[in-house]
Amino acid sequence: MLRRILPHPILSLTVMLVWILLVNDVTAGVVVLGLVIGLAVPLLTAPYWPNRPRLRLGLAMLRYGAVFLWDILVANIEVAWIILTRPSDRLRPAWLVVPLEVRTPEAITALAGTISLTPGTVSTDLSACGRALLVHALDVSDPAAAVARIKARYEAPLKEILG
Repeated sequence: MLRRILPHPILSLTVMLVWILLVNDVTAGVVVLGLVIGLAVPLLTAPYWPNRPRLRLGLAMLRYGAVFLWDILVANIEVAWIILTRPSDRLRPAWLVVPLEVRTPEAITALAGTISLTPGTVSTDLSACGRALLVHALDVSDPAAAVARIKARYEAPLKEILG
């Protein structure tokens, strides 16, 4: 019964919080309207998510978030250092083909988004079969090590979280 009324509780909470942040005001009316929108959007979109992924909330997700935030911080400093100190003719850009072990669209999307949000890398394409991701990196000395790092730091935890 609760699943029918609240099919995506995390999405409902997220939509409500985003609504409050967009309005930039915390009043009873704003909170109630955010709650109504947060309940309505998942209810209206639930038929389009018949095989929604089951998230494994817990320590794995916290570790993934911490690693991701740390990598964003470090990558920002590295990219700034590269831009400020290295001439453009000494950059070592590379196209990386990352073979994927994750198969669900949600896990692939999360991985591609994680890579693109980390400065210095961007996910550009997914192979037609969905088994490889094409990534452009700003400065790479060892492409094989960069691929291994992406798989170890991002794909492995996502596989654990999203299955």
